[in-house]
Amino acid sequence: MSIIPDGLTILHTDPLFVVVDKPSGLLSVPGKGPENQDCVVSRVKEMFQHCMEQPSVHRLDQDTSGLIVMAMTEAAHRNLSMQFMDRLVGKRYTALLDGVVKEDGGVIELAFRLDPDNRPHQVYDPEKGKLGTTRWRKISVDAGLTRVEFMPLTGRTHQLRLHAAHKKGLGFSIVGDRLYGTGTAPGQLKLHATTLRFRHPVTRKPLEFTSPVPF
Repeated sequence: MSIIPDGLTILHTDPLFVVVDKPSGLLSVPGKGPENQDCVVSRVKEMFQHCMEQPSVHRLDQDTSGLIVMAMTEAAHRNLSMQFMDRLVGKRYTALLDGVVKEDGGVIELAFRLDPDNRPHQVYDPEKGKLGTTRWRKISVDAGLTRVEFMPLTGRTHQLRLHAAHKKGLGFSIVGDRLYGTGTAPGQLKLHATTLRFRHPVTRKPLEFTSPVPF
């Protein structure tokens, strides 16, 4: 099933959850102020009258595009949240990096924490930061840009953006990143959640959803 209300694609519907394909620039959940209420949550609740009040199980950064699952019921929300907490959910992302990465792949393990003097930026802190782990592989290089696939094993804030940009990571920011790179406006970030795998909250059947990369 595919429904496209104002740029938000509904890929799959189930009485217990929906899977959506979020465009870059759209918030996952409501932000502060009336100007930041348009988001995946508000649109899903408007479309599905039986949706619970807080359906968000996980989220993507505003500028990240791609797949999100939203719960329709409290029971489904608990089940899906536990799958994320227990790292049973498979996630893959494609990104375009602003430079040429020499290595073909590997694992990045770096600890970051919030910089309270420069919110929402995260800073490298091996002592007080929370460890983030990301597997990655190089897909291609074209015109000085490297296309990579990220497979995060943890879900820290800005994890992929930081693991790409930091000198102890890949050393090149994601194209269009306005926090850790040279992006200047929402919707420019070249980071897309391409694959999402989890089990049905009741039947336990393995499910996999994919989204084509828009860049």
